Amino acid sequence: MSSTTNSPTHHTSTIGAIGAPSRRNTELALLIFAVVIPVFAYANVGLAINDEVPAGLLGYGLGLGLLAGIGHLAVRKFAPYADPLLLPLATLLNGLGLVAIWRLDQSKLLQQIGQAGSAAPRQLMYTALGIALFVAVLIFLKDHRVLQRYTYISMVGALFLLLLPLVPGLGKNLYGAKIWISVAGFSIQPGEFAKIVLAVFFAGYLMVKRDALALASRRFMGLYLPRGRDLGPILVVWAISILILVFETDLGTSLLFFGMFVIMLYVATERTSWIVFGLLMSAVGAVGVASFEPHIQQRVDAWLDPMREYTLSRQGVGGHSEQAMQALWAFGSGGTLGTGWGQGHSELIRFAANSDFILATFGEELGLAGVMALLLIYALLVERGVRTALAARDPFGKLLAVGLSGAFALQVFVVAGGVMGLIPLTGMTMPFLASGGSSVIANWALVGILLRISDTARRPAPAPAPNPDAEMTQVVRP
Repeated sequence: MSSTTNSPTHHTSTIGAIGAPSRRNTELALLIFAVVIPVFAYANVGLAINDEVPAGLLGYGLGLGLLAGIGHLAVRKFAPYADPLLLPLATLLNGLGLVAIWRLDQSKLLQQIGQAGSAAPRQLMYTALGIALFVAVLIFLKDHRVLQRYTYISMVGALFLLLLPLVPGLGKNLYGAKIWISVAGFSIQPGEFAKIVLAVFFAGYLMVKRDALALASRRFMGLYLPRGRDLGPILVVWAISILILVFETDLGTSLLFFGMFVIMLYVATERTSWIVFGLLMSAVGAVGVASFEPHIQQRVDAWLDPMREYTLSRQGVGGHSEQAMQALWAFGSGGTLGTGWGQGHSELIRFAANSDFILATFGEELGLAGVMALLLIYALLVERGVRTALAARDPFGKLLAVGLSGAFALQVFVVAGGVMGLIPLTGMTMPFLASGGSSVIANWALVGILLRISDTARRPAPAPAPNPDAEMTQVVRP
């Protein structure tokens, strides 16, 4: 006789991957604040200058809100799992920059000399172009890893962009630097776009060569010294940065490109020695070029003794830059809390007031507290970029996100450091704040690439396919 018993039933459940929430509603809420804050600042400026709410307040608010909304819808549709802070932070900086530029447009002094009055509308147009490029990046760049295929094409493209200002008839020499080209009446700074293309090249190159570059032949004073043949890449990039400094007389672009390469090299190899070598080589190169290049010497002189340069310039017996001293006075007059929106005199810096010296406007009218808030917004944006690099699942994405974030951070440092007198002036533009089409368009593209990498990193993995063999079984015992 046999008996039949049923064993306990065994079930295999199919569990879908649990991913991070999209956080798009969080992004939308932050975007509302990022639009409302500049609108209130705009109204504050109008009340301070003309004792009335500006007539263009509604148009400005609707314009900025529409652009932010378009960006948000593009992210929601094409990058739903991207970082929720990058877009609001960039929108807030861009909006505050528009307010500061419009405030300087209202300056009667700048209007009298024909250097103000229309910069804010142009900047709003450039912002719209930047948002359009931002949306295009999200639509057409489905996967950032596609860029790895164009590693060496990116190198050629970056060199082409950097050499454009040296082409006779196309390049323009403005304020001693040859970093602009003139196309159809517009001035374009190719170096702003070259930094993105170079980041693609560096990421692709270092991903392949990082193991060789990480090898050390010997140790000296606690540092691992790289092999002689591995010094080739950093020597080539160093030489290119020096050539940029010599032929284009642009200290900022030279520091930006070489610094970005050293940062990415350190991340790829985890060797502190590359940082030390990079700092030494950049210092040697800058000192060497400054010893014979007059424009760089003038920048260094204005940095070492800004009051002397200001006095000589005012007396008409020499001096080449009075803006450095005027910026320091603007920061000093602002004190801790500032004079208030529209109640400063940073327009005395004249043509440079809405470009790299726009930070002095914030320093005077918002004080130390306002400048620190701005720098914290920049720092938060960089931190989200680095967090994106840490979350990236592929080495190329990690290096590209670090390179773009590092380039952004370096640009903020060299501009803010120059205006505050920490380092010589570089002539670069403050990202998103300063007047300039090339800068705002390129930086919106940069944010778009970071969002694409972030979306790929945070996107939940697909649920595993069900296993047909894992079903309820019955065991029959004799």
